[in-house]
Amino acid sequence: MAAIDLGTNNCRLMIAARANSGFRVVDSYSRIVRLGEGLQKTGELGEDAMARTLDALHTCAVRLGRRPPSGFRAVATEACRRARNGREFIRRIHDETGLRFEIISGREEAELAVESCSGLLFSSFYRGAAGTIKSASGQPAPTRGLLLDIGGGSTEIAWVRLDHGRRTHDVIGYISLPIGVITLSEQFSSHRPDDYRVMVQHVHHQLKAFETTHRINREILGGGVRVVGTSGTVTTLASLDLDLPRYSRCAIDGYHLGVMNAHKAIARLHRMGVQGMHAHPCIGSERASYVLPGCAIFEAFLSHWSSDIVVADRGLRDGLLTRMMSGNGLAGGRRNGLSGARGRQHRMPG
Repeated sequence: MAAIDLGTNNCRLMIAARANSGFRVVDSYSRIVRLGEGLQKTGELGEDAMARTLDALHTCAVRLGRRPPSGFRAVATEACRRARNGREFIRRIHDETGLRFEIISGREEAELAVESCSGLLFSSFYRGAAGTIKSASGQPAPTRGLLLDIGGGSTEIAWVRLDHGRRTHDVIGYISLPIGVITLSEQFSSHRPDDYRVMVQHVHHQLKAFETTHRINREILGGGVRVVGTSGTVTTLASLDLDLPRYSRCAIDGYHLGVMNAHKAIARLHRMGVQGMHAHPCIGSERASYVLPGCAIFEAFLSHWSSDIVVADRGLRDGLLTRMMSGNGLAGGRRNGLSGARGRQHRMPG
């Protein structure tokens, strides 16, 4: 089975096969396409951004052609939700690549993020610094989960009821903010020294109503909440906390990031500056401009819900595949978006 997540910043494909524990990744592909570049100003997807995205999707089509999946689903998120020409671009994708996308709601995006991280919501163990194992045994199992997913064009936060006996979860509240690393970086583009604090306060204000409604902080203080963070921002902070020489998913996924360590990693990024981030092996030139806006969102989150974070290197692709494998998502060929996908066969996949 296969899934594509077309976000505001990234285009990601994953092809997987069933396995005892869920699924095994057969092939994956990810490219930064910056589809939402300029959307904050114009309200539309730009031609250059669409061309970059189509180029990546042609590569996806080639890979799918080599490994035709038994089930397939392709989703687009905030950039296509918000842009005046979003639906028109979805039709263009189908015309040019054969890939049929659907634009999903903020709620479904939050639910898929929870689905992708469900194993971490129920796991009894965390990996701490230096590979040590920290167990939650001896404490009551958390009855709630709080998930943060920082994207390019939006940020999803889900408040989840956990049933450990059945290992099931229910999303009982969610918020989808039209604020992501690209939109925030374009909104606060002057790069003045005080911009960062203004960004934090801007996002903090947007989260107040969610806390007022659900009283999450009270439950965090009572020890009944497991908090999971998934996004390039959170995985970058974990990489810095571990002082990795290069990014490693095995080291990051499931890592326990303490609140104080997260703040220290953010302070290190400020000292590093944009040039330092360009050169850092866990960041690089394509992501350097978006790291601090992501940190501003993360700090605003912590300002309401100060808690250690279980870091997840997982995304919507994982959630889509989990649903399909369990039979709770669409599964099966042409009606799910793979209508004769046609890639440019002369192009080698990146």
